Amino acid sequence: MHWLVNRSVERFVRDTYGRETWVEVARLLDPDIDAFDAMQGFDASVTHHLMAVVAKILERPARAIEEDIGTYLVTHPHNAPVRRLLRFGGDSFEDFLHSLEDLPDRAHLALPGLDLPRLEVIACRGSVFTLAVTPTGPDSVCFGSAFMGLLRAMADDYGALVTLEHKGQDGARELIEVELLAQDHGEARAFALGAGAGQ
Repeated sequence: MHWLVNRSVERFVRDTYGRETWVEVARLLDPDIDAFDAMQGFDASVTHHLMAVVAKILERPARAIEEDIGTYLVTHPHNAPVRRLLRFGGDSFEDFLHSLEDLPDRAHLALPGLDLPRLEVIACRGSVFTLAVTPTGPDSVCFGSAFMGLLRAMADDYGALVTLEHKGQDGARELIEVELLAQDHGEARAFALGAGAGQ
């Protein structure tokens, strides 16, 4: 699983900041690594080191970068299959939110090597929900802040207005508060179920 996460971080850096920035990251990370691929085995320590190096190079907090990566996974044209997988969750942002608990299984069917954190959506009051993001094991990565960016981007995708707040950790799990202010605040992006249709 970790090579997929690492590869996503690599593509984010390349697409957002350019190849030269990635070369600098790779040099500090490991001179023998030019790119991540499926033939390489990496554990969570490499992923955490990678994020620390990216944060150092970009001079930004790691959590802010994680959030940007979550946004990137939804909005960049290279990641259209990711957006499509997420939009299968329902016709509205609230439907999508409730579908997140099934996302790890759906993602595993599409990419058997991908082991997403466990996701639990807890209804708090009215239109306020808590998303609990829990790593699946001691060697797994959680990246709750990435889900902040992903949720924000998906709200825009659905045309919904939301507020998000990272509420910190409760044991191993990270908690994100989601308040849905309006389902139809803006125009939703076009979406078609067919892989070759729409955006």
